[in-house]
This record gives sequence, C-alpha cells and structure tokens, in this order.
Amino acid sequence: MKPVKSAQQKNRSIVRTLILSSVLMFGFGFALVPLYDVFCRITGLNGKVVNTGPNAPTGSDKSRTVRIQMIAVNNDSMPWEFRALSPMVTVYPGESKQAAYLAHNPTAVKMVAQAIPSVSPSEAAQYLHKVNCFCFDRQPLESLESREMPLVFVIDPDLPDYISTITLSYTLFDITSTQTAESDLLSKSAQPNSTGRNTL
Repeated sequence: MKPVKSAQQKNRSIVRTLILSSVLMFGFGFALVPLYDVFCRITGLNGKVVNTGPNAPTGSDKSRTVRIQMIAVNNDSMPWEFRALSPMVTVYPGESKQAAYLAHNPTAVKMVAQAIPSVSPSEAAQYLHKVNCFCFDRQPLESLESREMPLVFVIDPDLPDYISTITLSYTLFDITSTQTAESDLLSKSAQPNSTGRNTL
C-alpha cells in the first residue's frame, strides 16, 4: 500500500509546479519577438522588413511615385498614444525619405516599448530599405513624456510597377517587465560572489 502524501508535501509539489510554470511562461514571453522575427523571415509572412542599415545611393526614379501609408497600432496591453505624424507620404523610388511617429506615455510610471513593423503587400517588403528606424531600439518613456521617433527609408527602384501603394504598419508592444527582468538579471550577475569576484 502506497503511503499517503501529507498536506505539506502536496503544497510543496504545487509550489514547485507553479514556479516552473512561471519560469516557462516568462521564457516564452521573452523569446516571442525573436521567434516571430525568425518565423516571418522563413515564411515571408506578414511582410516582415529585412532590409535595414545604410543603403548605397542609386539615384531616384522620377518617372513614377509610390504612396506610403503609415499606420500605428497598439498591442492590447499598451496604453500609449501612438500615431504617424504624416499618415501618407509620396516618394520616388530610390529617394531617401524621412518620416516620424509620435509616442506619448499617459501613465504615471516609466514604460519601455518595442515597435514591430510589417509591410503590405508582403511582396513589397523586400523593396523597402530602412536606413534608420526607431524600431531598431527599445523606446523608454517617462511618465507623461512624449517623443518624436524618426524613420528614414528608401524604396528600391526595382519595385514592380504594379505596386503603387505600400502600407507600413508598426505595432507597439509593452516590454517594461522584460526590460526590468533583464536589468535585474544583469545587476545580480555583476554582483561579487562569495570569493569577492564578479560573476561576469
């Protein structure tokens, strides 16, 4: 006959299960954005932008124009006010164009955001080259702070003629808890261990 578990043993088992579940959920949340990036890069889904960084000038094609529709979206848990300063801009293929989005933190606490871009139609993503973008970095805002976030991009002159309008959308995610957890982890890692040496 198997011995009956005591209430204390059951409680310990439940606590261990809850702790393990919390660690797994945190790890999944932390890895979600990189996994999304990899998934979009492999499948080409959601028009993920892959052309980033400095772009060699090739000259602009002034025989046609392309309209760029700028959209700002907040994730469900993101309370910030977020919008494009110019919802629609017109560019020549090959022309370097500067635009900007505006973010405002209306809450009483400092928050950190990360913008995730997508392009429609998805075929146009490979022709949109972002030279500089606020989405490259995390965006911290103090309580009630507002910030203009710049974007510099070039549309490749090889963009097919039948694409005359491109929608560039940014979804803003609240990553304050992730940023705090990373900072705490780095702080603990940098503390001296029992031998008086830093663990880094």
